[in-house]
Amino acid sequence: MFKALRDKLRIRWLLRDEYESTELRRWFAARWGVEAGLYSYGCFDPWRVPARTRIGRYCSFAKTARVLDANHPIEALTTHPFLYEARFGVVPADRIDPAWLEIGDDVWISHNATIAPGCKSIGRGAIIGAGAVVTHDVAPYTIVAGLPARPLRARFDAETIAAIEQSRWWELDKAALRRMIANDAATAFAPAAGGIAAAVARARGIAP
Repeated sequence: MFKALRDKLRIRWLLRDEYESTELRRWFAARWGVEAGLYSYGCFDPWRVPARTRIGRYCSFAKTARVLDANHPIEALTTHPFLYEARFGVVPADRIDPAWLEIGDDVWISHNATIAPGCKSIGRGAIIGAGAVVTHDVAPYTIVAGLPARPLRARFDAETIAAIEQSRWWELDKAALRRMIANDAATAFAPAAGGIAAAVARARGIAP
């Protein structure tokens, strides 16, 4: 009980700088098995985002989004956790060993979305709609919604996606992103294939 309270208080303290705290990210990786890149937020909650979740940079998690790492074993005598979690003292070792969930950079997971155990990859730039139940992997830059979630459309055309990928804009820090907005606002808010590379290069301080 004391340990759980201590963890909650520490999370609350570290969340004061949720977007940029490297201490928060180191502690979550070590204590909870959740790895999150810089500027990602909403994912620092071990009761909603379980161990073996790897999250890229610039990701947005709604406070009501939830990741489920494994299903209860329906083939066993009972689905109760006594039969698969060693901490209850019934089985000698944990019997569920889920694979990592890989969430790419710039993923937005909306309110009340659920990532079910059947999903182990959400590609860079994807959007998970509000209330969606995601049961399969999601391709990069794809918008999905529904129960179960299904692809609605891609965020950009193929040429623009290729240019975004080549630019690797998500590696920019906040200061560089600020420069990009100041110098190339049109590209930042409505990217087109032809201007992305030059805009990101300028943000990095590299002459196009």
